[in-house]
Amino acid sequence: MAITIKDVAQLAKVAPSTVSRVIANNPRISEKTKVRVRKAMKKLGYHPNFIARSLANQTTRIIGLVLPSSSIEFYQNPFFPTILQGLSEGAQENHYSLLLSTGKTEDEIYNGVVNMVQGGMVDGIILMYSRLNDHILTYLRERGFPFVIIGKPYDFIEELTYVDNDNVLAAEQATDYLIQLGHERIGFIGGDATLVMTLDRLSGFERALKRAGIVPRNEYTLHEDFLHEGGQAAAKRLLSIDEPPTALVVSDDLMALGVVQSLREMGIRTPEEMSIVSFNNVLFSELSLPALTSVDINIFDLGYQAAKGIIQMLQTGDAPAGAIIPHHFVERHSCRSLKQGAMVAMNY
Repeated sequence: MAITIKDVAQLAKVAPSTVSRVIANNPRISEKTKVRVRKAMKKLGYHPNFIARSLANQTTRIIGLVLPSSSIEFYQNPFFPTILQGLSEGAQENHYSLLLSTGKTEDEIYNGVVNMVQGGMVDGIILMYSRLNDHILTYLRERGFPFVIIGKPYDFIEELTYVDNDNVLAAEQATDYLIQLGHERIGFIGGDATLVMTLDRLSGFERALKRAGIVPRNEYTLHEDFLHEGGQAAAKRLLSIDEPPTALVVSDDLMALGVVQSLREMGIRTPEEMSIVSFNNVLFSELSLPALTSVDINIFDLGYQAAKGIIQMLQTGDAPAGAIIPHHFVERHSCRSLKQGAMVAMNY
């Protein structure tokens, strides 16, 4: 005979509705009760039928993931597999699945989101980016459909649920580090200029320069794709300037790797002739030659907390406030001091 929720409830000495809430990992149920119910489920060999539960509750237990328009970055940049790990773990803990929406153009991505929402394919959506004038965000907001953004929103910041780093502060600290090493000619290589992350990091970069009395130079600021090739292209353009920078803040480790390779091909040594600080601290930043000094933005946690945020929204109806994931500075061997015998103290 099949074991039912009522059998579990009887053994655990709780109401059948409590068992249902434990299965859904409802935050309103105490950990003590969850442990007791799960022990009863294990003892009886009870396995919840999530398909039947979804049909009864008119839910899918699926979260849609929306990527930025450049799918090449998704497949090549290690940032995305790491953030997907966090998203997957956060979803699986609560018995949710993930549905990835991709497209080569912004119109294709927009249409994919409309199909997911209007077709009832997902319960909620996570936007894996934040950019200016995003039609998808506007569409979801106007429909009142549950969604969370990875990245600080440009508008309606008090109304929307998001997960991000303090990118202004992180870039400011990275730039300060180079300034303390004696660099004044410092360049910035950012990603897509419509991404809020890029704008925030550029703002932090410029803030650090101005505080040090250094006038930002327009020709030292470039925007490229978050790819190896993007870094290569940026390095070649910067080195063609009559007075090139002596140090760079690069918004992504993969771009930084492209920068290092191009510099090497042009006979420019890192860090002896060009110092580099990058972002993300993915595995190869430590394995590159030289090992990259990088800002660790805790990529896994960004994904994990985004998944937790959308699930909390779906289970309680409450929209969590924006969450800031801490970052930390990882000092390696890609920067050189221009001051004789100078030591730089990092407190980040």
